[in-house]
Amino acid sequence: MKLRTSPPFVLLAAVVLVVVTACSPGSASGGGGGDPKAFEFWSMSGIDQQRSVDQYVEKHPDIKVGLTEVGSSQETAQALTTALAGGKVPDLVLIQGDELPKFLEQPQNFHDLREFGADEIKGDYLDWVMAQATAEGGEIIGIPTDVGGLAVAYRTDLFAAAGLPTDRDEVSALWPTWDDFIATGQRYVAATGKPFVDNVPTSVFYQAVNQVSQKYYDDAGNPIYADNPEVKEAFDIALRAIDAGISAKFSYASEGWNAALPRGDYAVVSAPSWMLNSFTRIAPDTAGKWDIATIPGGAGNWGGSYLAIPARAANPEAAWNYIKEMQAPERQLSHFLDVGTLPTTPAVYDDPRLVEATEPFFSDAPIGKIYTQAVLGLQPFHMGPDTGTIGSEFLNALVDVEQAGGDPATAWDRAVGNIRTAIGQ
Repeated sequence: MKLRTSPPFVLLAAVVLVVVTACSPGSASGGGGGDPKAFEFWSMSGIDQQRSVDQYVEKHPDIKVGLTEVGSSQETAQALTTALAGGKVPDLVLIQGDELPKFLEQPQNFHDLREFGADEIKGDYLDWVMAQATAEGGEIIGIPTDVGGLAVAYRTDLFAAAGLPTDRDEVSALWPTWDDFIATGQRYVAATGKPFVDNVPTSVFYQAVNQVSQKYYDDAGNPIYADNPEVKEAFDIALRAIDAGISAKFSYASEGWNAALPRGDYAVVSAPSWMLNSFTRIAPDTAGKWDIATIPGGAGNWGGSYLAIPARAANPEAAWNYIKEMQAPERQLSHFLDVGTLPTTPAVYDDPRLVEATEPFFSDAPIGKIYTQAVLGLQPFHMGPDTGTIGSEFLNALVDVEQAGGDPATAWDRAVGNIRTAIGQ
């Protein structure tokens, strides 16, 4: 498998009748308006949803798709919230997994996809992924597009210079736990005098907190973020990592992160499958110097999105036809082979094209096998309406400690206080 190297922020040329806009949501022409062969589609930016739209329209040249790349996942969710309150809604919208629970609280704002046949295909997807798109009354408001199976990308040349093993199995064995990961980082820093990991908030905390049995809500939907010992332990692990001095302190995808990647200013990154294209794009000269190891704890997920159809959509059938075709198991496998987005459809996890998929840029690492194993080991936990906000405040508190000299002794209490202010409970 060879990952594409085109920048995710550059839109590909439209193939037939696709209309793309970069302006405000609702302004795309060609979609909606009661035309059964047209629909308006809102997506997050930077993930090249245009490519899937192009493929669909190439196969269905009589279909018109108005694609608007709204902005970040949070900006897209906010635009949708505003539209649902009385504005013009799209026919189809892509919602990031952490943002979905707030919409799941009001399923009446969306088509229950069972009316189009979602019951017949829900078994195609990972149970825990579909559960996150199913309301208490059984309404299915989203179909998953991908899941962010997790692993650790590491520089083999930098590991060798530090006297650490470079074989991916031996590297995985270095860190069965997060404390072992921190200890390995300390060995690296002691040997090289250079930082080990890109940053702690996303490469350590965000991953550790997603390996818990219960996260910010209990199974009944009650908020437990302030009292859950598993969340507190993930936060404390992150504080230990910061205190160990192993971080380069570069937030993921920041200008500093992008500039430091090709220079080798850090040796490891917690990297979901969808992130691998960033390495090939930003640091092409490091091809063959990277490899992929197992994440501490053995399993993890970072990311994943859903396609949903608002209740007031003008052309819901056209939107559903797109979902059903473009998120079928075979299509999800094609997406993985093309751009690295991991399928949510376990039926293809035994497909030789996925099992045998390797990536030359990452020393021919068997990425299909590594990333599918990462998600098969996960257990579902309840996602509440403010899961995204809670997680952001915990991350902000750790960024403050790591990058701004915030007091680690009071970081947890500051985060909990900010969360209570933000969500009112």
